[in-house]
Amino acid sequence: MNEAFPSNSEIVASYRAKTASSERLADEARHLFPSGITHDSRHLQPYGIYVTRAQGSHKWDVDGHEYVDCFGGHGALLLGHNHPRVLAAVRDALAHGTHFGSNHVLELRWGQLVQRLMPGAERIRFTSSGTEATHLALRLARAHTGRRKFLRFNTHFHGWHDQVASGYNAHFDGSPAPGVLPEVARMAVPLHPWDIDQVRTVLAGDNDVAAAILEPTGATFGMVPTRPEFLTALRELTAEHGVVLIFDEVVTGFRVAPGGAQARFGVTPDLTTLAKILSGGLPGGAVVGRKEILDHIDFAVAESRGRERIQHQGTYNANPLSAAAGVAALEIIAEGDACETANAYATALRPRLNEVLEEQGVAWAVYGTFSAFHVFTNPGNRDVKPTAFDPFDHPFEDLRNNRPGIVAKLRMAMLLGGVDITGWPGGTNSAVHTADDLERTVAAFREAVVMLKREGEL
Repeated sequence: MNEAFPSNSEIVASYRAKTASSERLADEARHLFPSGITHDSRHLQPYGIYVTRAQGSHKWDVDGHEYVDCFGGHGALLLGHNHPRVLAAVRDALAHGTHFGSNHVLELRWGQLVQRLMPGAERIRFTSSGTEATHLALRLARAHTGRRKFLRFNTHFHGWHDQVASGYNAHFDGSPAPGVLPEVARMAVPLHPWDIDQVRTVLAGDNDVAAAILEPTGATFGMVPTRPEFLTALRELTAEHGVVLIFDEVVTGFRVAPGGAQARFGVTPDLTTLAKILSGGLPGGAVVGRKEILDHIDFAVAESRGRERIQHQGTYNANPLSAAAGVAALEIIAEGDACETANAYATALRPRLNEVLEEQGVAWAVYGTFSAFHVFTNPGNRDVKPTAFDPFDHPFEDLRNNRPGIVAKLRMAMLLGGVDITGWPGGTNSAVHTADDLERTVAAFREAVVMLKREGEL
């Protein structure tokens, strides 16, 4: 039994009693995987639940308990788990083969749908993940401009490759994260997430900036939000200085709106990185954008211009199963109102959770936009009125930080109430969450707050 977390807590004791099979599996996993997990976001002390199946907006663990799922496949499942049309498409593709090592019809249809939906998608290159997409996008920007550096905004997440490893939750000064070469880290220019004047100053004084990359709704789907006017000003400045503007829409693509944040805000970047919803819940990513930039991968263009082409391989690029799921998901999103439905659900949920906080006299807040909700745990003990909370009134560091241990207890308490939230803490909602799911989430949150108060955490 893992005793890393205090076991004299009512929350922890109740969680362990409820999830004994998950604990046994977690103990086995520690002999296989670092920390017993295969993704950082699944880290939970003393251990996370093990899930056996999922359907719609719910999932079930190995002990048979049912949960309202606000994790949403790390944001990939706008349509919920096992959408029948997506499943049918994957089953049909599976019967024809899992990997051809050749061009196939589904990749063509997939690309056509992306181009139809995304305003800036003149050309498309599929990858296997969002991390691969941002890696490729930065390489394309450097080749296109002949410059070396790029602007990144502190707390924005762009995957785990060396170029973007610093500046997400630490190393805001640009220093290298462990294992990253200092000379690589120096190519990323770290900026305050809200300071357009800082961008203006940097671009005016440095002609070696190839790109600027950001999450268009703000870090972690708006945990550290971005104002729409910031995007407009950034578009103008990057165009003025010949800097490639990259929207990281790995999370927001096809979720904020069918055409992503760029369609919603009317700001078209030069390149966009995509993943998650793009492939309907299966692995997949893409870089889309201006033809003249993506032409750096093109064989014929490279030959005609006498330049070296950017090589880009990837065993599972446009894998037929991912393509099948992606085609089905994007057709559903293009034809219907999935984005609006998910956005409306979260819009209804956030004020209900804030009412709980005010009712319980807790100076936290729940905020967010579109289909996300974020729980601000007020690490600086500031004067906060939940129903009147404005994240822009608080330092971005406070929006990212939490008091040690409080999030783990909150997540366990929510699981006890039958709701799985993320470690932000918060969650993403789908188009298939129901009114009953909302009521269950509010009830679980209320009981979680009561339990945290009873343990002296609030």
